[in-house]
Amino acid sequence: MTRTRSFRLSPLVAALIVAVLQTAVIGYMVESRASILRNGADIRLKTSPVDPRDLLRGDYVILSYPISTIPSSIVAGDIPEDGTRARLSVRLKPDADGLWNATEARFEDMAPEEGSVILRTLPFIINTYGAGVLADTLFVQYGIERYYVPEGEGRALENARNAQELDVEARVSSDGTPQIARLLLRGEPVYDEPLY
Repeated sequence: MTRTRSFRLSPLVAALIVAVLQTAVIGYMVESRASILRNGADIRLKTSPVDPRDLLRGDYVILSYPISTIPSSIVAGDIPEDGTRARLSVRLKPDADGLWNATEARFEDMAPEEGSVILRTLPFIINTYGAGVLADTLFVQYGIERYYVPEGEGRALENARNAQELDVEARVSSDGTPQIARLLLRGEPVYDEPLY
């Protein structure tokens, strides 16, 4: 009769392996965000008012931007099939006031161009209503639509946002991922995002 030997980890060793893996994943997430804040391209965005019924949920401010509304007239190239999830590459260029605006968009990657930055949207579902043509306007998100603030300090920022006195300085990685670096109230910094 042959005996098979099974390999068993002790519960302590298994718990240590799980803890190390979880720590590594969290460390990777924190470092990838910090890397964008350290090395990304700087842009400044105007915020847009948000419906007051969605003002403050917990301790964060909801942010919206003019670059979140993409006119289909600036979208070039092929359009993905109806019902597919896709990301849009959006080219931003600064205006005379130093605020960055969308000038071109594609569902494919875009080549870098001097004086511009390319942002990538979060994935969204394409709906051409069977016509193969985009709606006049695409509403997109970039992952910078929330900013967490200390408890009780969100109301003043919401009021400034609604009065269009709040700007966001963001940094953009080479792959088009943005991170909020700073909030500006009437042009003056009010919150700086720490690296860690």
